[in-house]
Amino acid sequence: MRLPFSRAGRLLPVAILSAVVALSGCSTTGTEDSGAAPDSSSAAGSAFPVTIATAFGDVTVSKQPERVVALGWSDADVALSLGVQPVGAADWLAFGGDGQGPWNAGKYTTKPEILGTLEIDMEKVAALKPDLILDTRSSAEKARHDQLAALGVPVIEPPKGSEMYLTSWEDQLDMIGKALGKTTEAAKLKTDLDAKFTAAAAANPNFKDKTVAAVAKTGDGWGGYVTGDGRVDFLTKLGFKNAPAIEALKKDSFYIPLSNEQLDLADADVTVVFLIQATLAQAKADKIFQAVPSVKAGHVAYMDDKDISNAFSSSSVAGLSFAVDKVTPLLATAVG
Repeated sequence: MRLPFSRAGRLLPVAILSAVVALSGCSTTGTEDSGAAPDSSSAAGSAFPVTIATAFGDVTVSKQPERVVALGWSDADVALSLGVQPVGAADWLAFGGDGQGPWNAGKYTTKPEILGTLEIDMEKVAALKPDLILDTRSSAEKARHDQLAALGVPVIEPPKGSEMYLTSWEDQLDMIGKALGKTTEAAKLKTDLDAKFTAAAAANPNFKDKTVAAVAKTGDGWGGYVTGDGRVDFLTKLGFKNAPAIEALKKDSFYIPLSNEQLDLADADVTVVFLIQATLAQAKADKIFQAVPSVKAGHVAYMDDKDISNAFSSSSVAGLSFAVDKVTPLLATAVG
């Protein structure tokens, strides 16, 4: 199921919101791949209490969490990157199994209880006896907040001023790092990813100031992404500039539907194509799109690899790191 949202809360055909409910076992907080010294648990414990500002007010986590439930988009992903194994998690991208992409393969020692995404089974959540709930990238709706607040445990929701499902990977990492007593590890993950972007940009100086049109072929047609969306932010970190013609259409959404008459706006130094409920064959069979100058000239990169598409959609520190490795060569080829 794909239920995309704009900043104004309207449904748009742009992002993957997959709701999967499955039964599985429970785990406890782990230390695998935390990058910390053996005595990090005691060091983390000394960080508490900690107070985190959210859209629904300040939330205080009084002690080291031991049973974490991760409900927000990529919250479990980030917790695992910090060495903490949630006992329950939401599988927004419908990975199946433990709900993780290849960048976090094998990080669970015990599979978590897979919980709902848009709709939460509160009885299942309560049965896990969490002492911390992560919901940093979600709808930020009061009804959802009220449901979670009723459990009487700290809930880390989107930051102040954020819009539904648009919490940045930096804010998400920072908030979860504080809540888990893993600020040092979180800072290192951020530094490492920033360094990877910088290195990739330096290794490809011909990316600098080249225009890029990030577009999507969906089940409903075509559309373009503007600044504020993780895909565009990713590409600009590598040195590209978002296509001015598409950026000029920016209003209250990170995604702009494009009619067939507007597909010429996808012309840029490089055109990057994301596939959502559409196939590569369908994109290549679209004669109007194939006539776009940059596409016709071969300056196009198709994000048809499912792992790459999911890495972008995750907008997590680990998913984006994975994407830098996989996508940069494709962009280099498209630039020519």
